[in-house]
Amino acid sequence: MKIAYDSQIFCAQTYGGVSRYFCEIATRISQRPDVDVTVVAPMAVCAYLQYVPSQIISGFNAPQAKHFRLAQRVFGIITGDIMLRAMAPMLIHETYFSPFQLGPKSVKRVITIHDMIHEKFSSSFSNSDKTARNKARAVERADHVICVSESTRQDVIDILRLPPEKISVVHHGFSLMSSGEIGEVEISSLDLIPPFLLYVGHRAGYKNFMRLLEAYATSKPLVDNFALVCFGGRPLQTEELRAMHHLGLKPGKVLHFSGSDKILASLYRKAHAFVYPSIYEGFGIPPLEAMAHDCPVICSHTSSMPEVIGKAGEYFDPRNIESIRGAIERVVSSSCRRNTLIQNGRDRLKMFSWDQCAAETYAVYRKLL
Repeated sequence: MKIAYDSQIFCAQTYGGVSRYFCEIATRISQRPDVDVTVVAPMAVCAYLQYVPSQIISGFNAPQAKHFRLAQRVFGIITGDIMLRAMAPMLIHETYFSPFQLGPKSVKRVITIHDMIHEKFSSSFSNSDKTARNKARAVERADHVICVSESTRQDVIDILRLPPEKISVVHHGFSLMSSGEIGEVEISSLDLIPPFLLYVGHRAGYKNFMRLLEAYATSKPLVDNFALVCFGGRPLQTEELRAMHHLGLKPGKVLHFSGSDKILASLYRKAHAFVYPSIYEGFGIPPLEAMAHDCPVICSHTSSMPEVIGKAGEYFDPRNIESIRGAIERVVSSSCRRNTLIQNGRDRLKMFSWDQCAAETYAVYRKLL
């Protein structure tokens, strides 16, 4: 069975859930004796490729040139298309949503849909963003679609009108793939942070960070006893700093860090709780990462989150400030509740692994071929 992963995501994303997903499953599926796997990655910028067996990678890492990033990406995709045509795989797993078909027309195709954010929150994106249109095209030409949760599967059926038999649900696994780089802060400096609540990821739009910020700022017990630490995404923006000032938050109460998975893992271990206020997620890996580091999870009760998190989360209504504030206060004020969430998290993790994700993905390939 000759399987290829096209170059799209490896040329576009340095760190992120989608590129990590493909590196994880490609590595595991390549270990099966009846499979010949190729990760097509010319002009790649993906940091996780260093953990993928070099013998299955066809391509090379490119230096990240800020002013030529788009040109690098386009060149990588075009070169990847030529490489796919030359190697003639039996099946191509498309790694993102190209508006045109990459590789030979005759091969079987699989596409993974991680969420339907662009369709459900279209107002959060510019008119020039063609992701939703390109996704629809990619799904139409695919022989089979993998959704990462039952919630996402139902969204795909409702929005794209796909027949249910064309879709399989394969849950993500989880892990922190440490790059070995310290990043922008030394891990030892984390010892200087007071007790804190942790937020991970981008903060705009449906991620709902501003409501979390207000819930935190309007709780005297939280402000007096905890900092709010944000990891990843852009540095704190002018709008966010203005909101903090308006809410009366003193400098140093809200902190931002970025860098490698080593730093993120250390933050999970040290945080008093992890808060996930997103209005919508197709799956949501950070809560599993928090559970893996015995960090209690406090999260929204919407979309896929109850499906993934189960009894390992303290839930709130993400559109209600009082609900968010109340859920956080309940957890941080009760060692008994924290311990229950930690134990439930350990039990919940047994349901998810990259080994299982790869095995179920391989089963989809086998069925198609």
